[in-house]
Amino acid sequence: MFDTVFPGRRLSGDPELNERQRLVFAALVRLHGDAARPVGADRLARDAGLRLSGGSVRAALADLEDLGLLERRAGSAARVPTTHGYDYFVRALLEPAMLSAELEDAIDAQFAASAHDVERMLQDASRLLGSLTHQLGLALAVSLDREVLEHLDVEPLSERRVLLHLGLGGHSARSLVLELETPLDRSALEQVESVLRERLLGHPLSQVRERLEGDPQLARHAAVRIVARAAAASWTRPLDTQLLSSGAMHIAQQPEFSSPHDLGGVLHAVETGDPLNRLMVRGIPGQAGARIGLGESPALAGCSLVSFSLPGAIPGAVGVLGPVRMDYAFTLAVVERVGTRIADLLSA
Repeated sequence: MFDTVFPGRRLSGDPELNERQRLVFAALVRLHGDAARPVGADRLARDAGLRLSGGSVRAALADLEDLGLLERRAGSAARVPTTHGYDYFVRALLEPAMLSAELEDAIDAQFAASAHDVERMLQDASRLLGSLTHQLGLALAVSLDREVLEHLDVEPLSERRVLLHLGLGGHSARSLVLELETPLDRSALEQVESVLRERLLGHPLSQVRERLEGDPQLARHAAVRIVARAAAASWTRPLDTQLLSSGAMHIAQQPEFSSPHDLGGVLHAVETGDPLNRLMVRGIPGQAGARIGLGESPALAGCSLVSFSLPGAIPGAVGVLGPVRMDYAFTLAVVERVGTRIADLLSA
């Protein structure tokens, strides 16, 4: 089991590889990541462009195996990186990917429409990360129950439908479409808005919900009572922290998760949120890091998590879950760009 690692942050006990060992190890990591199968000396000498003899490649592979960075598959001379090997690769050898200006602009534009709604931004983040990396995009949605209600609007949509918009501290927002049991005209809705602002503004969202359901002062006004009852009935979304995910179809195509048992275990771990909801906020806020081989859960032992813990007062994180052989350079760059963009919008 390993802690979160960051590119360029080597440890005192890391092995010192010579140039030949570094070239062979980096090439094997790349080939294994591309094909998801063990890599032999002949393939390295032929396909990796190393300009090394077969004997030199085999000698380097033996050294890397002795260092615990590679291991053989049963009955084969071909090798794959160990979990420790991938951990070392990210810290010591990874070359950060440079995202194109077009991709950076596309990421920034994705959040332009949701800049004032934290929940929507995180939903967009999970979908975008899953789509770009072809892995499972994740976003740890913040718990809103402690956010203070700072603004409230009641807007008519039709005779029996109104929009209740709640503006919260920390740039969050929640909107509820309410179905009224009795039609209310604009004048009545203006009165409702005034009373709700008087009774609800300045209170945490958890108390707002309780007041909508049981505040006797709200029950005194017929129109307010109608809207409050509709709001309490519509408020079904949980307030607790949620782990949002997108891209199950992507990881289902990975060889590591080709069996229903393996895929089901991963998706169940994501659905329950544990231990991912804890792991995603570990590390250094404001910097993407990788946790390789999630030994905290048997279902996730063959997975790695690249995550970005949002800095500032609002807890939350974005990330990507995929096989240990994932493309760390690109994934780290994309996760950091998405996380940084969200953090910038939250601090604006």
